[in-house]
Amino acid sequence: MGMISEFKAFALKGNVVDLAIGVIIGAAFGKIVSSFIEDVITPLLLKPALEAASLEKIEDLTIFGSVKYGMFLSSVINFIIVAFVLFLVIKGINAARKKEVAQPAAPPAPSNEEKLLMEIRDALKSRP
Repeated sequence: MGMISEFKAFALKGNVVDLAIGVIIGAAFGKIVSSFIEDVITPLLLKPALEAASLEKIEDLTIFGSVKYGMFLSSVINFIIVAFVLFLVIKGINAARKKEVAQPAAPPAPSNEEKLLMEIRDALKSRP
C-alpha cells in the first residue's frame, strides 16, 4: 500500500472526521463563551469596577501599565464556563449510559458446542 493510499485511509477514518468536527464545534463554542463573558458577564458583574477604572472590557485591566491581568481573568472565566458545560454534557451522557446498562440483556443463545453437549447429555439420560 502506497503512502498516499495509507494517508487517504487514515484521513477518511471515522475517528479523524469526528475529531475534525469536534475541533470546529469547539472553536465556535469558544466564540460563544467569549461573547457571553464580554457581553453578559462583564457588564452585569464587573461594570462598576470597570467604570471606576475608566475601562470598557475586562481584558483592558492592567497592573504596572503593561501586565494585562484582565486578559488572564477573561481566560480563566472562559475556562470555567467551558469546563462546566463539558461537565454537564458528560454527566448527561453518563446518565443515559446508566439507563442503557440498567436494562437486562437477554441471555445469549447456546453455542453449537453447548447444543451438541446438551444432546449428548439428554441421549445419555434416556439410555436404560
